[in-house]
Amino acid sequence: MSSNISVAALQLNSQPDIDRSLKECEQWIRRACDAGAQLAALPENFAFLGNERLMREQSQEVADAVAEVMPSWSARFKMSILAGGFPVPAGDGKVYNRSILTGKDGNILAQYDKIHLFDVELSADEHYRESDYVMPGKAEISAVSISYGQSGESIRAGLSICYDIRFPELYRKLAADGAELLFVPAAFTRTTGKMHWEILLRARAIENTSWVVAPAQTGVHGKKRETFGHAMIIHPDGRVLKDAGTETGFIMHELNREELADIRKKLPSLKHRKL
Repeated sequence: MSSNISVAALQLNSQPDIDRSLKECEQWIRRACDAGAQLAALPENFAFLGNERLMREQSQEVADAVAEVMPSWSARFKMSILAGGFPVPAGDGKVYNRSILTGKDGNILAQYDKIHLFDVELSADEHYRESDYVMPGKAEISAVSISYGQSGESIRAGLSICYDIRFPELYRKLAADGAELLFVPAAFTRTTGKMHWEILLRARAIENTSWVVAPAQTGVHGKKRETFGHAMIIHPDGRVLKDAGTETGFIMHELNREELADIRKKLPSLKHRKL
């Protein structure tokens, strides 16, 4: 029985065009499947990225499209898929930034609404207020089991989205709930990506002795939005296993759960915590 699972992290250049963006997603998911991936992870805003007003106006259309295609793709490609973040109407003119995880048979395994919202002023010309249009989710965090292979193997995973990466307590809670794999789908800005993207991902992996799989957006979206790229897969010891650079496509790595168990035995920091 193999304890390995092959995971793909997609890197996209999504646009404020639902059909185009989903077509690109399907293209890369198919290629990842052909390459042997059993689990594929899409970045934040994979179905629509650009004008925030249009995103809110089209949020129901986006949500309906995602609800239709994700279970269909999982069942067709016989792989689990993380839909890393998309708008869902929340009332009062706002949306939830939601991710869902579908199993290889097409069923929905988990749902997570982003809880930490990106309200920052990077400079006089670059500032963001995600809370103006996004409703935070409830801080009810738990890991989920993802089945793979022919013999009923499963891996425990934790969901998060983008700005969440700056809040280590979220990932510690997921690790305490048994997470072996931490998802960080993102649309990191070019400015903050250059400063902190890699080091934050590596820190969360080391702190929790867990793999980190971080699909990402890259390039220019619409007229103004620019993202950093560099989708990554991080080893539990903090090494960068794969880095997508700035091109669209996917990166892939085979995660060995026996290797993880060995690392956690040799360096049992999760068992040593006092708080």
